Amino acid sequence: MDVLINVFVGLHIVGIAALLGGFLSQLTAIRGDGARMTPGMLHGALTMLVTGAALVGLNQADDQTVNNVKIGVKLALLIVILGLVYVKRDEEKVEPAVFGAVGALTTVNIFIAVLWT
Repeated sequence: MDVLINVFVGLHIVGIAALLGGFLSQLTAIRGDGARMTPGMLHGALTMLVTGAALVGLNQADDQTVNNVKIGVKLALLIVILGLVYVKRDEEKVEPAVFGAVGALTTVNIFIAVLWT
């Protein structure tokens, strides 16, 4: 079971990297012709959602304790991120505030995962 959990943790990190990497690659475009939500950002957020849900289920099946408040907060942030990326995915230019919110919420989600024990 530990190997399966570790595989899903790795995939979860790949999703985070896709979302945050897409954001960081568009940072210089905010001042110029406008940033946009890339398909990789949407796929990264969806990967985070699916693998996160799988991780909760696998940890509970392995009789490990799961902090449901932490998972709830992370899920709420991810749903907001996913909603923003999904709604703005077809726009040529995204408002800097919306784009910045996606990056900030993603970063907060990472810090919650790492620092909340």
